Amino acid sequence: MGTILKKHLYDWCKVPYKDLENHKKLKTAFRLCKTSEDMGHIMARELVDEIKNHNKKGETTRAIIPCGPGCWYKPFTDLINREKVSLTNFVVFHMDECLDWQGQELPRQHPYSFRGFMERHFYGPILPELTVPKKNRFWPTAYNIEEISSKISELPIDITYGGWGQDGHIAYNQARRHPFSHITIDDVRASTVRIQENNIDTIIALAQRTFGSAYQFVPPMSVTLGVKECLSARKIRLFSDTGAWKQTALRVALFSHLTPEYPITLLQEHNDALITATIETARHPISEHPEWDLGL
Repeated sequence: MGTILKKHLYDWCKVPYKDLENHKKLKTAFRLCKTSEDMGHIMARELVDEIKNHNKKGETTRAIIPCGPGCWYKPFTDLINREKVSLTNFVVFHMDECLDWQGQELPRQHPYSFRGFMERHFYGPILPELTVPKKNRFWPTAYNIEEISSKISELPIDITYGGWGQDGHIAYNQARRHPFSHITIDDVRASTVRIQENNIDTIIALAQRTFGSAYQFVPPMSVTLGVKECLSARKIRLFSDTGAWKQTALRVALFSHLTPEYPITLLQEHNDALITATIETARHPISEHPEWDLGL
C-alpha cells in the first residue's frame, strides 16, 4: 500500500485502451464508451432510471452529485421533462465547492462556482412542477460542514455520481502533499466533510484547462465531502471525458494497489463500483509509443 513504482505504472499505461474492459488484472469494473456525447446519454439515462425506480416504490432517492462532467446535464434535464419524472423526492448532496483564499464562496458567474453552474444547467432547465425542492438541495460551504455530515448519515445514500482528478481525487479528496502531515490509506478512507487548501498540481491542472495556464485565477481552497461519505453509497458511478488530464489516474484506478497517492484506488473495496471513460480518456500515450525508452 505504499508508493507506486514507475515500472508498475509503465506496465499499466502501456495496455491498449481496447484491452481495458476485459483485462484479467482489473481491480475495479470498467466500461468504455466512444464519445462525450455517448457518455452524457449513459449518465442521464442511468440516473433517471434510478430515480424512477425509487419513485415507483414511493421511496426517496438520495444521491451525491458532482459538478461535471458537463456532457450529461442537457440529456438529463431533457429526459426529466420529456418523461415527466418527478424530482420531489430526490435529495441531492452536492459533492464539493471551490472557495477563495479566505474560504468564502465565489461569485456565481465564476467558472469554478460549482453552485452557479449547477443552478444554471442542472436545476434551471427542469420544469418547475418537476424540479428538486430547494429544501432537498444540500450545498457544502465552509459554514455547514457539520450539518451536511449529519444529513448524509441520517439514511443510506443510494448512488454517488462523480469524476476523478489528475491525482485520482474523488470529489475534492486530493492526494495530500503537505510535507509535515502525511496520511495513510486508512486516513483517506475515513476522511469526512472538510475545507482545505488545494494542491499546487490541482491548481496548475485547472489553470491549464480553463484559464490558459493563468493559475492566478484558480480558486486556492475548496470544501468537499469526504471519501467516507462518497463511498458510503450503495452504488458508485464515476465518469470522465476529459482526456489527457485523467488518463494516468484511470490506469492507476484500474490496476494499482490501494494507495493514498491516488484516493480513487479505494473503489476497489466497494461491491458496486463502476468507472466509465471515453476513448480519449482511456487511451494513453505510453500505449501508443512502444518505441519509447523511459530508462526504467
